[in-house]
Amino acid sequence: MQIIDGKKVSANVKESVRLETDRLIAEHGVTPGLAVVIVGDDPASRVYVNNKKKACGLVGFKSEEYALPAETTQEELLALVDTLNKKPDINGILVQLPLPEHLDDKAVIERISPEKDVDAFHAVNVGKIMLGEYDFLPCTPAGVMEMLRQYEIPVEGRECVVIGRSNIVGKPMGMLLLHENGTVTICHSRTKNLKEVCQRADILVAAVGKAKFVTADMVKDGAVVIDVGMNRDENGKLCGDVDFENVKDKCSYITPVPGGVGPMTIATLMKNTLKACRLQNGIDD
Repeated sequence: MQIIDGKKVSANVKESVRLETDRLIAEHGVTPGLAVVIVGDDPASRVYVNNKKKACGLVGFKSEEYALPAETTQEELLALVDTLNKKPDINGILVQLPLPEHLDDKAVIERISPEKDVDAFHAVNVGKIMLGEYDFLPCTPAGVMEMLRQYEIPVEGRECVVIGRSNIVGKPMGMLLLHENGTVTICHSRTKNLKEVCQRADILVAAVGKAKFVTADMVKDGAVVIDVGMNRDENGKLCGDVDFENVKDKCSYITPVPGGVGPMTIATLMKNTLKACRLQNGIDD
């Protein structure tokens, strides 16, 4: 069993982004810019936003934070997005989810210009992913694919099972595995014989949001297990969707929580923002 080290892979990605950013600044006088919008004071969102700002500093991006009070209206938030859409020095716009309940996150995402939608949540970008003709990929699934690449784990011709069908992870994860010629099954709360389906998987991706949901009897010997979950166990300790201690000895590769998929999400966000900057400035060298 080999542990897939997300911190190491993400460091590699961020280093290549930093080198490319240095070159953009030196040769074209252009610095990638990311705007992060946070509404309210959700503690988990605050941690994520701080991590994103830190990553921007690390790779040499300009970052702007817009921290709005919880009582911000839909009109005020949409007006801010409109302003950021027009800012030439901002290449990526990220509105941290979840938003307070009175706000319509779908309307906010659709208001972000598809060219600046570095989360790849806009319907235009989602459609492009379906067609396989995308500019940006959703950060978490793309991060998973990068891990598989760097560990030289082949996808082509293998049985891939994704547990979870969210628009943010499950559905795009299935599409990316399909684009790499995997044979993909997406499971969810209504799937019958879930255990039997999972046992077929050469590559099993757990994105269900339930602590230690995937148990050893669901995993085939020698499978690659990717844990996208971020939960707390009964003792308040951070854990994933996979019962790591009991599953790890059955796997050929497994991602830990923390230190697996999590760091890859932010690394991919940096990669997307760099690409957005190049596209918006017509730089294709």
